[in-house]
Amino acid sequence: MSDTSGLITPALVDLHLAPEDKSEALRALAQRLVAEGRVTDLDGFLADVAAREAQAPTGMGDGIGIPHCRSPHVTRPSLAFGRSARGVDFDAPDGRPADLIFMIAAPAGADDTHLRILAALARRLMDPAFTGALREAESPGAVAALVNAEDAPAAAAETTAGDGGLRLVAVTSCPTGIAHTYMAAKALELAAARAGARIQVETQGSAGTTPLPPEVIAAADAVIFAHDVEVRDRARFAGKPTVDVGVKAAVNRADDLIAQAAGLVTGAGGGAAVPGPVAAPSAPAGEHWAQRLRVYLMTGVSYMIPFVAAGGLLIALAFAIGGYRIASAPSVPGHFEWTSSHSWAAVLFQTGKAAFGFLVPILSGYIAWAIADRAALAAGIAGGAVSVAVGAGFLGGIASGLIAGFLVLWMIRWNVPRAIKGIMPVVVIPLLSVAVVGFLMFVVVGSPIASAMHGLTDWLNGLSGSHAILLGAVLGAMMAFDMGGPLNKVAYTFAAGALTAAGTAPDAGSLKVMAAVMAAGMTPPLGMALATAVRRGLFTPEERENGKAAWVLGASFITEGAIPFAAADPLRVIPAAIAGSMTAGGLVMAVGSTLRAPHGGIWVLPLIGSPFLYLIAIAAGTVVTTAVVVVLKEIRKPATEAAPDSLVADGKPATL
Repeated sequence: MSDTSGLITPALVDLHLAPEDKSEALRALAQRLVAEGRVTDLDGFLADVAAREAQAPTGMGDGIGIPHCRSPHVTRPSLAFGRSARGVDFDAPDGRPADLIFMIAAPAGADDTHLRILAALARRLMDPAFTGALREAESPGAVAALVNAEDAPAAAAETTAGDGGLRLVAVTSCPTGIAHTYMAAKALELAAARAGARIQVETQGSAGTTPLPPEVIAAADAVIFAHDVEVRDRARFAGKPTVDVGVKAAVNRADDLIAQAAGLVTGAGGGAAVPGPVAAPSAPAGEHWAQRLRVYLMTGVSYMIPFVAAGGLLIALAFAIGGYRIASAPSVPGHFEWTSSHSWAAVLFQTGKAAFGFLVPILSGYIAWAIADRAALAAGIAGGAVSVAVGAGFLGGIASGLIAGFLVLWMIRWNVPRAIKGIMPVVVIPLLSVAVVGFLMFVVVGSPIASAMHGLTDWLNGLSGSHAILLGAVLGAMMAFDMGGPLNKVAYTFAAGALTAAGTAPDAGSLKVMAAVMAAGMTPPLGMALATAVRRGLFTPEERENGKAAWVLGASFITEGAIPFAAADPLRVIPAAIAGSMTAGGLVMAVGSTLRAPHGGIWVLPLIGSPFLYLIAIAAGTVVTTAVVVVLKEIRKPATEAAPDSLVADGKPATL
């Protein structure tokens, strides 16, 4: 039995947690961790907690909040517990404030033993007897004893429930892999027991994954996926009736999911809380088709971006060293000279060009993978390669990825003899899907899309005057609206896709578009960083700490650096970010700055056309963002926050 005695101590328990504000409650619990030497940097740790809170609310319903994170500022896996008489709002799905708050702090490299203990705690929080005992505990020592009880690891090991005829398997996973993963597993186990069914759950979390045995999967009547990240090795479950939802649906509506799975097996439907039938992988129930389409496209873009960044920066460096004529240099093999800068520039250019050659196939392949898992990867990548061959570019890659994904999704549901089923994912599906997608891209879809791409490129190269400025402003608004979300990715993919068709002319319209998009993506974090510096009293200590990091993130073209500010105050931060990014994007198009590198921020300044004017445009956008957010915060600032900056230190009024 693992030693759990050091996970929580009475000193880490607050039975009278006073703050009703979430940020202050988190700070109060974090201060206990600091006092016990469990956390080395209070503000740094709170910034990591805030980043996790920005991903998704940690209120679980039934009065439970489980803020948690991995952080380099944590010295050992620890728990801090607070009990609040008035409750703290953690955005729980049932709207109930949390009166039981567990702050789970895990080191960046936490060992498996302690992570299993944390997983066990997450499971036990689904037990009403355990939470009831926590609410009745009269001393910090009693709470510590409850949490450190020796039966905690046993709770984590339990994976089956019930003796009924219905056999289910499930996979649960969440981005952090500490809490929701295991709470969802426990909720499904309890719900299956209530329904008289049997279930085995594979938890793909930080405590490690023990894959379900193949024979268990084969014997299962249906599958439940409760996940916020991609299920690993999803092809194992091909052909099974599937309920596919987010991880919180399992925590909050486990009974409905069990009923939905039973309905799929019997053909009776069921599960009113999970509307619509769910019959295949990657089609989560109750989610609008447009939301799923966004997920598919963003998956492809996310896998494409490393190729864009690596290839684009190598090409940009090649131009910086060897000039634009390096594009016509002979093939490196047989012509390389160790002492020639021209040869080194040719290596960079041709390597970057090779990386760029993978952009559309990778985009297409991983769109298909997001739809139908690994079985669709071959058809998606092949379709993307055909798209490049016929000149359809990234638009063709999107089309081929969607075609391949949905084609394979249909194929894996074929009811084939057992003898053939084993070779379906490795022979039959790749063979047929690649052939069909190749035919469609060569003969049916590719040519019209190629014509559209050529027209788009010609239009970009011909933009001038007010039309170019308007385009820059629109792209700037898209970059800032969701700061790394779907609209941001659409604008970036538009610019990067146009960049691949830019030719070698340094003043091509597509190069201006890339410059405008990067400038617009830099200004939201830079503007928030400047705002935290000039008006400190308008921001919390955590936001001021985030502001320090936002300088570097903004300068490096990482728009996501502004997300913590937008998550805390979206109605004021997002309009300010949009205003600044529109300013920067429009000004860049107006002055005609160009950019061949699709990433890099301020670090690729030598590769930017009209760099001084480019910096002025970024500075103008940054100032606009700062000014707007300060004005909006001042207008709606409560009277208690009205103390002048000179009287505020570290978020608290100074003593006169």
